[in-house]
Amino acid sequence: MKTWLKRVHGLVWVALLLLSACGNPANSQAVATERLEATSRVTTTIPPSTAPVVADVLSIQANGNPGNYTFAIEVASPDENCFQYADWWEVIDEEGQLLYRRVLTHSHADEQPFTRSGGPVPVMANTMVWVRAHMNIGGYGGTALHGSIQSGFQPAELSAGFAADLANHAPLPQDCAF
Repeated sequence: MKTWLKRVHGLVWVALLLLSACGNPANSQAVATERLEATSRVTTTIPPSTAPVVADVLSIQANGNPGNYTFAIEVASPDENCFQYADWWEVIDEEGQLLYRRVLTHSHADEQPFTRSGGPVPVMANTMVWVRAHMNIGGYGGTALHGSIQSGFQPAELSAGFAADLANHAPLPQDCAF
């Protein structure tokens, strides 16, 4: 259907160009140029962005006691509004088991990066874990941090498919406030 419309559109422009040539020859060149420029403006498209929409974990601070820590996670994300925002951060063990998830109830478009705390996170000081963030439309895929409270946390490569099924496990966001 689109191809047919483009052909009809092109034929209309050709007919108009020919009709304009029957008038004043001095004006026909200008009219033809205007029409070609107008056609170019109409048909020019910008390809959609291929940049991934992901959230990055920048830092972790942990306070508390073994088995009962509070984590303060700094996240950078391309939040715009409730249609594009970081909707949680989570702590998972090395086998991909969810240990804790902090659901974020609104976008942080005007606060980047932002820090949110959560807990209790049931880990020992030497328990190695992953901390990653999730975007409501992009899913997982940004920078994750790996380590323990005892040894500290460092950015590390986390495969895209690692514990991907956790995106469907509770707790999940119920609504976005703004």
